Amino acid sequence: MSRLDDLAAGLATVRGRISGACREVGRDPDSVSLVVVTKFFPASDVRLLAELGVTDVGENRHQEAETKARDCADLGLRWHFIGGLQSNKAAAVAAYADVVESVDRPKVVTGLERGAAARDQVIDVLVQVSLDPPGAEHRAGVDPEQLDALARTVSGASHLNLAGLMAVAPLGEDPDRAFARLAEVRQRFLASHPAAVTLSAGMSGDLQAAIAHGATHVRVGSAILGPRPEIL
Repeated sequence: MSRLDDLAAGLATVRGRISGACREVGRDPDSVSLVVVTKFFPASDVRLLAELGVTDVGENRHQEAETKARDCADLGLRWHFIGGLQSNKAAAVAAYADVVESVDRPKVVTGLERGAAARDQVIDVLVQVSLDPPGAEHRAGVDPEQLDALARTVSGASHLNLAGLMAVAPLGEDPDRAFARLAEVRQRFLASHPAAVTLSAGMSGDLQAAIAHGATHVRVGSAILGPRPEIL
């Protein structure tokens, strides 16, 4: 099989899983968007994915994302930055990203606004909310109690659009339980931010649980592209 065939097969399998998960909970499969995560894979794979109808690509390393976005600029893709974001890199990320899914503190908002303003573009922002228990090591995301304050900071930036939330199920926890908590957090969040309806949750191993609890976007890499190479 060619690489194009490999990717087509992976895409078909994942799209089938998305459709099946939607049917189980009475959702329209078109209500869930697929973001293909191409971390460590070459730009040539991105081009093949675009040929297969992929429109949204996710990256979580700035240097790699910046290079791929430049090399594939002719494809008209929507680039999602999904990794941990350093405040000193935020403006540079805003120079190419259409969506930033990992905003977790005000200092990052400042840098994104500066970069988006220089580009004269409005970029979508998802606030990453933590699903980890208090005191957990290597936590990612803002505590649910601080979510509204951070969301209001994003809303106050003229070149950023508060689009919704992103979350990752904690390692070692049943994703169904984790995403059930996320659904509760989201319900409260939407009461104050009704237009911020995007919910990015679920990856290769737990996308069904995420969809069952309202995910509008799933981020899938290895189930489509195969095991990640160590380097590009």
